[in-house]
Amino acid sequence: MNSDDIEIIEKIEAYGGYSRLYEYRSKHRLFGGGWSDEISREVLDRGIAVCVLPYDPVRDEVVLVEQFRIGAMQAGLPPWQMEIVAGVKDPGETEEEVAYRELFEEAGLSASSLHFVCEALSSSCIVSEIVSIWCAIVDASGAGGVHGLDHEQEDIRVSVHGFEEARALMHDGTIKHLQAIAALQWLEINRERLRARFDK
Repeated sequence: MNSDDIEIIEKIEAYGGYSRLYEYRSKHRLFGGGWSDEISREVLDRGIAVCVLPYDPVRDEVVLVEQFRIGAMQAGLPPWQMEIVAGVKDPGETEEEVAYRELFEEAGLSASSLHFVCEALSSSCIVSEIVSIWCAIVDASGAGGVHGLDHEQEDIRVSVHGFEEARALMHDGTIKHLQAIAALQWLEINRERLRARFDK
């Protein structure tokens, strides 16, 4: 099925702030034939988010960031979450430009290259956000400290972890950020290839 199999009855902007919340009243075709009853759903419009896992193949280290997340608090999880670098794509920017910009703003890092991991929907039942995930090759020797932009009220703690330690944090459930998990799993698969290429 495609967009021709959906009837949008009404779209209302319920809230416009940091993100936009829309209420949709719609119907759609059913797999068994015919049409659904009218459905009312809210959609949070977030655009495109670019997420970046900084990896140093020479030192075999990854860089993670930690910051306050009110959604985690609402879910009953620790409000300070361990994640990877991330930011929203502005109009006219490429995803690679966002990755380089956010790496510097959130972690004080520069990348020698970027490697595409995947593109995915973060939660397609309620959020329109498309997540573009990348792995950045960095020098992690000087990474650490607190970073972020004051005008965006960012307070981001940067930490460096050996790959095995980061993998353990993923497997024991400490890391709950889905994009970080996807990036670390990609790195599990591609790590030896990257190390062979960059560890001279």
